[in-house]
Amino acid sequence: MIQVFENLYVGTNTDCQQVTAGFATIHACKEPCHRQAVGYKGNLKASHPSYLMHLHGDRHLYLNMVDMDQELSPQYIHPIMERSMLFIERHIHDKKVLVHCNWGISRSPSIALLYMARKKALGNATYDMARNDFNAIYAAYTPGRGISGYMERYWANLLAI
Repeated sequence: MIQVFENLYVGTNTDCQQVTAGFATIHACKEPCHRQAVGYKGNLKASHPSYLMHLHGDRHLYLNMVDMDQELSPQYIHPIMERSMLFIERHIHDKKVLVHCNWGISRSPSIALLYMARKKALGNATYDMARNDFNAIYAAYTPGRGISGYMERYWANLLAI
């Protein structure tokens, strides 16, 4: 788990299992977190109320988020990113916030990067600028093609949510 901003941490599945009560956590992975939290095997029907995300209590947001080679569909990923920004904003002032995915290299750092760019803690004129600034803080950031394609294409929209 690495602190990338005041009260904001990026991590892996292992880090998720070690957080304490002082944390609020975004679980940015379908497997195993979203699947276990919602209680399904295989794939969940798109009509399910927790298809994209599931809030458990006040401190756990589970995202049905996968890393794909193809660009992610804005109809699915945009609500996930919007809710993630709201979740971080809600908790970051009085708790530590961990954003994790399986390996901590693509999905979770992309969410943290977006939050930091929105707060102008990174250059944010373009996704490439923000990415370069973020890589200086979090060298492991290696977004998949689907995430990076989505961030590049919808950067202005993402800053506005």
